[in-house]
Amino acid sequence: MLTSHAIDTVVRAALDEDAPWGDLTSEALIPADALATAQLVAREPGVFSGEAVFEAAFRLTDPRILVHRVAADGARFEAGEVLAEASGPARGILQAERIGLNFVQRMSGIATLTARYVAETEGTRARIVDTRKTTPGLRALERQAVRDGGGRNHRFSLSDAVMAKDNHLAVLAAGGLGLTEALRQVRDRLSHTTHFEVEVDRIDQIEPVLAAGIDTIMLDNFTPDLLREGVAIIAGRAIVEASGGVSLETVRAIAETGVDVISVGALTHSVRSLDLGLDIVILTEG
Repeated sequence: MLTSHAIDTVVRAALDEDAPWGDLTSEALIPADALATAQLVAREPGVFSGEAVFEAAFRLTDPRILVHRVAADGARFEAGEVLAEASGPARGILQAERIGLNFVQRMSGIATLTARYVAETEGTRARIVDTRKTTPGLRALERQAVRDGGGRNHRFSLSDAVMAKDNHLAVLAAGGLGLTEALRQVRDRLSHTTHFEVEVDRIDQIEPVLAAGIDTIMLDNFTPDLLREGVAIIAGRAIVEASGGVSLETVRAIAETGVDVISVGALTHSVRSLDLGLDIVILTEG
């Protein structure tokens, strides 16, 4: 859940970065009592995300600015649609414009791309989830955008679950124990509420990992045929996650193998911001 505190923290930092000593241009050119109205308009179709973040950019710049949310998070829209409206002191609207746009364009881009992945897997059991490949400092916002696009979230941080990947397993192997015994020792030290996931990159690793009582097995960079074989071996004894080599062109074939989860780093690390614009009309005086 994206909290108001998280939103305000990120937006305040962005506003401070953009105008640490005020907006010199607006203060020089725009009368202090001038009012303005602004409409957030879609230049292309997509899925909306970031309504509260967009509003915060204006509210935290000048609390006298009122933002009317037209489109709700998760709503699909077409080019030319008005998604939100702001009205109030012109200087504040001009100062907040770029920050509000930057956030809502990126979040809507993530939501739109996520929705495309979700649509590709329709009719299968697979859930589309994000990864930790997020913009530092913006994870809470970007993961909200994934949810707005119909996707799900993976662990939020390194503190949320145990995920043993290839480098971790290499360190364990150096200790001289077999894979099953090493993972069992880790499992025994964990709380019963802690989720334990292990990444494998070969079919022959699956049974030793299952024998350790692992909750989720990630099949990394498996072909669809190997994924199908892996799903059959696991046979419901753990959640099956597919990762690596996932694109809009490959995700359907991956989903049809019967995996439970498909993690897609591209949702956040390779996304294109959506083309949204802010059309502003400035009134001569307040």
